[in-house]
Amino acid sequence: MMKLSDREWKAISITSLFSNLEAGKINNASILKKTNIGGIEYIGATNRNNGCLYFVEKDEILYSKVQKGNCIGFIKDGDGSAGYAIYKKEAFVSTVNVIYGYADWLNKYTGLFFVTTQNLIKNKYSHGYKRNYEHLKGDKVMLPVNDNGEPDYIFMEAFIKEREAEKRKEYIDYCKKQLENIGGGYNLIPLEDKEWQSFFIVDIFDNIQRGKRLKTADHLSGKVPYVSSSSLNNGVDNFVSNKKGVRRFSNCISLANSGSIGSSFYEPFEFVASDHITHLKNEEFNKYHYLFLATMTSRLSQKYNFNREINDKRISREIILLPLDDEGVPDYEYMEQYSKNSICKKIRNYLDYVLAENHS
Repeated sequence: MMKLSDREWKAISITSLFSNLEAGKINNASILKKTNIGGIEYIGATNRNNGCLYFVEKDEILYSKVQKGNCIGFIKDGDGSAGYAIYKKEAFVSTVNVIYGYADWLNKYTGLFFVTTQNLIKNKYSHGYKRNYEHLKGDKVMLPVNDNGEPDYIFMEAFIKEREAEKRKEYIDYCKKQLENIGGGYNLIPLEDKEWQSFFIVDIFDNIQRGKRLKTADHLSGKVPYVSSSSLNNGVDNFVSNKKGVRRFSNCISLANSGSIGSSFYEPFEFVASDHITHLKNEEFNKYHYLFLATMTSRLSQKYNFNREINDKRISREIILLPLDDEGVPDYEYMEQYSKNSICKKIRNYLDYVLAENHS
């Protein structure tokens, strides 16, 4: 196994490594049209999801805004993200708050290595101290060097390929174990052939409670997920250690009552809940029930918006559609089996992709 400690390292000026530096070209995101099908990545000033905020339609307006992939993005701004770097393989459009570097030595593997080492200097930046061109010129990154004292890109690529192979094996083993544990393979009638009926949310969940406000300034750094109204990462917006003046929930659904209204996630872990989410719980439900039900509660997003939030009074009157069994009550066994089938199908798709890529 290759070791980082076996190499000689050197601090190298970041800008000296790139033949071209250019900023993103979108200074007004309102021109973008979001899409869930196809589209092109819109990169924002965030290190989450590799900078991708959402996908947008590639229409005539964007033709001059598209930027080539195979580059490093240096995030200029963003609370908690300033100072990070990301590697972008495919073409994209981007906010002006990210600077992109292009170089002949860049590929997926050297790019990932570079990003990991450069992120060690991210702590010098903050929302109040932005990364601009001048600051970037003064930044240095520690890189392994060859006998000539130059960046050892051959080692970087080989190192990442080795680690990737290890992770791929771990992932394949994990997926196979999950398929054994979940089972799946249930012979179910299609959703459209089931009989459905409306039910009040308060009749489905016996414990419904809103989270509690916790101002950003009062966040104490920690390892407990802080779930707010984000539509990304299961709603996790931060990690905190606050114990007083907060509400903690677990094994439930988090429903965004403002912000990304209607976003629903199954939360298997303990978390601190923002007042922007409402937790929905029933002690009789398991993971697979919650996953099915979260899909149904997420449809509430169609009737709410920024000016009309889900308050306690409104949620008491809300209904969701659920499949029925032969006795005319919610068919929870069907929901569980349907979720298991769906998860197993998705895992098999991932395995097929990974194994095919492994042999390419």
